[in-house]
Amino acid sequence: MRAVIAEDSLLLRIGVVKVLEAAGFEMCAQVADAEALLAAVEEHRPDIAVVDVRMPPGFTDEGVRAALVIRRQYPRTAVLLLSQYVEERYAADLLAANTSGVGYLLKQRVADVEEFAEAVRRVAAGGTALDPQVVAQLLVRRHSDPLDRLTPREREVLELMAGGRSNSGVAAELVVSESAVAKHINSIFTKLDLPKAHTDHRRVLAVLRFLGVATA
Repeated sequence: MRAVIAEDSLLLRIGVVKVLEAAGFEMCAQVADAEALLAAVEEHRPDIAVVDVRMPPGFTDEGVRAALVIRRQYPRTAVLLLSQYVEERYAADLLAANTSGVGYLLKQRVADVEEFAEAVRRVAAGGTALDPQVVAQLLVRRHSDPLDRLTPREREVLELMAGGRSNSGVAAELVVSESAVAKHINSIFTKLDLPKAHTDHRRVLAVLRFLGVATA
């Protein structure tokens, strides 16, 4: 898989590059600002762009805005945002714009080399990877929320789904069978009023509802 890295911190950028190269990624470009990122994506059309949330010149939301442009103009390029702190608004913006090939991780996760590389692979392949702290802060609760119908185990399953885990990944994490996970997921769909439909992906809709991201 081919990747572009946008990170203004030279040390972190070098670290991410080394991790991904060791994981088998081809590094197409390494840049330090949003403008250079967009130029690199246009030139190389990578499988994934790993992007710092805050970059020059303003160090506010340059990375997020560039990521939204990438998802709109180059939908085949997945985007993984890296942030020093949890900024749930940015994660919600990215998820609302597209529900596949997106990720949002705290920079501290890079230190866990294997887990970080696997998250990048998953996003590049069209999946999702959300930092557990991001998931925790994205949760929105309202009175009479259908989420209140879920059992503690179903909430655990849905939280792992929100983190990008497949059924087998959820089963391994909870030490249960895949058939048990499938039953929990079907129950979640029922309790969240998500009937079968050809035009909607119930798994995505369930995760978005869990994260409090509005859908049309």
